[in-house]
Amino acid sequence: MEQFLFVGPKSGGEYVRVGIFAGVHGDETAGVFAAVQFLHELTRHPEVARGYEIYVYPLCNPSGFEDGTRHSRSGRDLNREFWLGSRELEVQLLERQIRTLRFDGIISLHADNESRGLYAFALGAQVTQHVVEPALHAAEKVLPRNCDPTIDNFTARNGLIRKGYPGMLCAAPEARPRPFEIVFETPHAAELEKQIEANLIFLREALDQYLQLQAVGQDL
Repeated sequence: MEQFLFVGPKSGGEYVRVGIFAGVHGDETAGVFAAVQFLHELTRHPEVARGYEIYVYPLCNPSGFEDGTRHSRSGRDLNREFWLGSRELEVQLLERQIRTLRFDGIISLHADNESRGLYAFALGAQVTQHVVEPALHAAEKVLPRNCDPTIDNFTARNGLIRKGYPGMLCAAPEARPRPFEIVFETPHAAELEKQIEANLIFLREALDQYLQLQAVGQDL
């Protein structure tokens, strides 16, 4: 399992540490390719990462990716195993990383094989309004948003869900303060290149908007 760190230029304050995770479900390849492309983009345009330490985990389920399956080769859905005493090695490794690095933000990239459009899980009212909504709006230039009132069995509003599944990849239960946590979902049936592009746009916009939100908070 690869981990990459990109440290952007200083912005004047403390660095914001963000973890980007993709490929937790092995058959959701758009996020994997987008995470790799995002790293290449950062080397060409480091200003995108101004003020950030960005840790990227582009392939969190290597065996599932090799097999083209949602689950790992053990038959487990890794995104239902976190912080529940899992015996899955991938989960244990990622839990150690999350607990040790104490991210200020966690962004997970996924694809939904039943959704007709983009949507996101987001925890935190400020993050939802000021970060995820603008990022979804930007990504809509590539793929439509899912505006159904119910998505993936959750109540949704304008493509936003404010709850998550038990066992999904997230901060450690004891983490205080809680980081912002975002799961971005593309429609799995859409053209792969468009899914990749939507992921890249979402990442750029979310990082930019969060830094702006932090700057406003410091000025208050």
